[in-house]
Amino acid sequence: MLVNPSEVPAHAVHPKGKRARVLLASVFGPYAQDDEFGSRAINPMELYHNQVTRAQGTFSLRMFHRSWGIMMIQANISAPCTVLDFGTREDFRRELIENQYDVVGITSIIVNVGKVKEMCRMVREFSPGSQIVIGGHVTAIPGIENMIDADHLVRGEGIRWMRQYLGEDVNAPIKHPEIVSGFRTRVMGIRTVEYKGSTAATVIPSVGCPMGCNFCTTSSFFGGKGKFFNFYNTGDELYEVMAGLEQKMKVTTFFVMDENFLLHKKRALQLLKRMKENNKSWGLAVFSSANALKQYTMEELAELGISWVWMGLESPNSTYTKLNDTDAHQLTRELAEHGIRVQGSTIVGLEHHTRENIVAEIEYAIAHNTDFHQFMLYTPVPGTPLYKQIAEEGRLLDDVDLADIHGQFKFNFKHAALSRDDSKRFLDWAFWRDFERNGPSLFRMCRTMLKGWRRYKNYPDARVRRRFANEMTSLSLGYNAALWAMEKKFRAVNPDVATQIHALRKEIQKEFGLKSRLAAAALGPIMLWSAYREEERLLAGHTYEPPTFLERTNWPAKPHEELGPELTGLAEPATA
Repeated sequence: MLVNPSEVPAHAVHPKGKRARVLLASVFGPYAQDDEFGSRAINPMELYHNQVTRAQGTFSLRMFHRSWGIMMIQANISAPCTVLDFGTREDFRRELIENQYDVVGITSIIVNVGKVKEMCRMVREFSPGSQIVIGGHVTAIPGIENMIDADHLVRGEGIRWMRQYLGEDVNAPIKHPEIVSGFRTRVMGIRTVEYKGSTAATVIPSVGCPMGCNFCTTSSFFGGKGKFFNFYNTGDELYEVMAGLEQKMKVTTFFVMDENFLLHKKRALQLLKRMKENNKSWGLAVFSSANALKQYTMEELAELGISWVWMGLESPNSTYTKLNDTDAHQLTRELAEHGIRVQGSTIVGLEHHTRENIVAEIEYAIAHNTDFHQFMLYTPVPGTPLYKQIAEEGRLLDDVDLADIHGQFKFNFKHAALSRDDSKRFLDWAFWRDFERNGPSLFRMCRTMLKGWRRYKNYPDARVRRRFANEMTSLSLGYNAALWAMEKKFRAVNPDVATQIHALRKEIQKEFGLKSRLAAAALGPIMLWSAYREEERLLAGHTYEPPTFLERTNWPAKPHEELGPELTGLAEPATA
């Protein structure tokens, strides 16, 4: 089912139409600190470190991701438009004063509502003629219109809303911007070298999730169970987008930002057909439910280029249907045997969890031994069916700040068997236990990559062989050196896992010979030293913040490079 949940009222059209100057901004930084606007040190702007590898210390995968929604909107309007992503309050103030925008759009998640409120106040002060448009999950907060001073709230898909607001063709084809999936990547204290083509491109085929889990903010925000909005309906359309990004960005890997990409089998197989016809050896990282994965053979997944899957692994005692009739442990093992890295996701603190059974449930999740594992608290987030249910039952906690409702801290409701402090204790333990028992995610990922190479290095389809061969360059060199350092450092955590890391490193060196041994000998000690140095920095309280991006399109004023010395460094491209 296709749905557009963001139809614009006929009267909500800006009088200047396409001539209106538009500023699209994410909330201001810094982020990884406790402040009066709702930022929290426990909730940094680093998705992986925050929600997946947070207990892994120097082995944690750290990176940033751009605000993709406002980039999509900018690419699909003809009005003069500026994107200010990860700016400071001073950056935002300066933009308002120097350009006197007709429209200021601000995107935010719920926890940053305090920053949205402050930014609205700043617009009224420094650019009083601007119309304020607020989008993103923050608009799902009940009563948000009384919390912030905005002219329009956009709930759901925003491209069509903005097009109609500016008097443009709402049904024009969607132009996909060039989006680098992640940047400023660090592991073991070392920032990876980034150059054009070194990092996957993000592709966004649709928004919304048809599964409709009651706690899911994405599903509810875009219309609820069974509803989604496709930007690209066919595999042919998607192929053309990806081929264009391959040419412009020099990439062969793609992060497919679609909540259940493999559920749309006709589109996926049509994409595969085009890939085969054009000899494309692409790698795809996708989100998928277990039931959607089961629609395909492992060979189909390999030929489609599926190299990484984010999959919900809820408790077998939960009421969610994503894993019905599926042996999730067997499925994750099978995916690993075919070189497909699995990012598991498990909810801690479900209604049936008690102090007596939750440890066993967490151990069950950890036994999947996925390459990465996300743990999130069962959280009634404003705007979701779960929030409505818990509110009606009178179980919401009134004294929890919106800035602390993000699933990585403590409960915001009264659980039948677990206290608020229990929730944090068990969540923290889940992350640590996964790390202690299964080892660093980087080690697990390398293990899966080697399995895939051994299975497919002689596969009949040359595209598949080429994809796995491309992955082996990093595995045999840089990753093998990281394993050397990891082995030494992990002995103090779990000697058995350190032994497994040693065995994997020897297997890699046996497979790839002298160059792997030399890489480990030359680079391994450097990475070990870097890991200890990073550990000291983190213990001393060092945090990471994303750089600021300032990007203009259809701009009639001075060109970007002539904006003045005060903006030096603001427009650093994600691939720099």
